Order: sequence, then C-alpha cells, then structure tokens
Amino acid sequence: MAVTKVEICGVNTGKLPVLNEEEKQALFERARSGDKQARAEYIYGNLRLVLSVIQRFNNRGENIDDIFQVGCIGLIKAIDNFDTSHGVKFSTYAVPMIIGEVRRYLRDYNAIRVSRSLRDTAYKALQAKEKLTAANNKEPTADEIAKELNIPKNEVVFAIEAIQTPVSLFEPVYHDGTDALFVMDQIGDEKNSDEAWLENLALKEAMDKLGERERYIIKLRFFRGKTQMEVAEEIGISQAQVSRLEKGALRNMRKYV
Repeated sequence: MAVTKVEICGVNTGKLPVLNEEEKQALFERARSGDKQARAEYIYGNLRLVLSVIQRFNNRGENIDDIFQVGCIGLIKAIDNFDTSHGVKFSTYAVPMIIGEVRRYLRDYNAIRVSRSLRDTAYKALQAKEKLTAANNKEPTADEIAKELNIPKNEVVFAIEAIQTPVSLFEPVYHDGTDALFVMDQIGDEKNSDEAWLENLALKEAMDKLGERERYIIKLRFFRGKTQMEVAEEIGISQAQVSRLEKGALRNMRKYV
C-alpha cells in the first residue's frame, strides 16, 4: 500500500483544506448543534489526519482506498464521541480511534484466518501492552502482559504472533541507493553447516581465491548460519557492505566452480 496517490476514494488529497484551531472549534460547535453542513466540513477538514495515520500501515499489501475509508470511519466515530470538557486536542483523541479502526479491519480481514477467541486474546494483550507502557514508560515483557491478563505467557505470545501480517522473504528492509537488502538476507542458513558440502562441490579452491575478509564473510554466512546483520556487527562494517562483499565473493567463486 503506497500513500502516494493524489486521488483516494474520489478525494483529491492535494487539495484538502488546512484548518486552524479556531476554524475547527467553530465548525465543531456548529456540528454539535445539529448543523449537518458544518459536520461535513469538519470531517473534510480532518481528512489530512486520516492520511497521516494510514502512513503507518504501508507495505501490507492492502488497497489504499479501503484503508482510507476505514480510517474515515474511525474519524467519524471520534467526532461523534469527542468530549471537549476533557481539555485535550481533537487530534490527540482521534488518532488512537483511527488506528484502532484500521487495526480491527486488518485483524478481521487478514488473509490468514484466525479464530475469534485467539483474536480477542491478542486484542486484550495489545491493550494491556499499551496500558503497561503508559504506566511504566517502557514496553512490557510477555510475562508482564500475561500477569496483567492472568493467562499463561505462551497464550499471549501465540495470540499476538497469530495476528501478525505475513512478510515476504523478498520484502526490502533497507536500500542505500545501490543493492537492496531483503528479509531473506537477515535469515541464517543453518542447513549448510556441514563442511563436507564445501568439499563435495569443489568449493574449497574457489574459497581460497577470495580475500581474507570475503572468505570470512562466506564462512559466517553459509557455514555458521549467521545473518548479514550479525556478520556486520562481528566484523565492524555496515550490513550494506556485507551484502556487496558477499555478492562479489559469490560472483568470483562461480568462476572456479
């Protein structure tokens, strides 16, 4: 999902109005008094808020129009339930409402079907996580969430993992302008830890043709099951550099295999 379209659901996002606080307050008061035109203008004047929120849900493969519409539902619910007596800005109240509406949509319409009871447990766990984070100013552990809900830790972990959106192995996680790094580059290869595999494929000679650093990277990556990030930390260079050196080493080795 890319939030780069100029027109979403028939709305030209490049021409959305920017209202100041006084204008918003005046429209809100008129809307609360039953003025339907003012209510429509207030909704329209806050669509930029919806756009800013749905940016958080990029790269999920969802249709931008669908997510925008769901975000608008959250915005309307926020408008209908906002209480000015609490002394908080409307955006402070509306953002969690919009996020919650989008998350419920993604949870309920996930391509991988999850049971209602499991989704309910996950939802309660996320609420408990937010509550504990706000109370302690740090993210709680799975044990702390389980204690808060009075359920086993494994149920908390399983429920939260069950509602996570699947990620493609070819999902780019970093790009420095040259070679992109993908999820698969961060996964260790534990199947190839047997050094006999190297001998049997006549790769020892090819390995000997490499420089010391390139040879060490290949050993860490394919014979010790290290991820590119782990290799980068061990030898003190960036993950992008590890990726380039690894690709160059493999390209050179092919000449001798």
